[in-house]
Amino acid sequence: QVHVVESGGGLAQAGGSLRLSCAASGNIFSCDTMDWYRQAPGKRRELVTSLNSRGHAYIADSVKGRFTISGDNAKNTVLLQINSLEPEDTGVYYCYVSCSLHGETWRKQAYWSQGTQVTVSS
Repeated sequence: QVHVVESGGGLAQAGGSLRLSCAASGNIFSCDTMDWYRQAPGKRRELVTSLNSRGHAYIADSVKGRFTISGDNAKNTVLLQINSLEPEDTGVYYCYVSCSLHGETWRKQAYWSQGTQVTVSS
């Protein structure tokens, strides 16, 4: 079974920085897309940034200039660097990955992490 695990969340002050890490493990051949979503209290889950194996990155306008995504295809990991934190960044952050498994490399399957809490104080 594939597991997607996050680390790096927690409490931070406005203006500070956090770095979130996401790692996929299990019977994985390769992962071609790794995304970060977030969900603020009382709000819908939204895509904030995405990275594919070709190196193409998408960053939502609301976080552009502050959020940076990077990944290591060989390790099936992705990082989210958050700078200049704002209270509005508070929420649960989720990693979402699309991977192919050994034995069925022609098919892609998507997996969610359990989420990690990010809280930004004023």
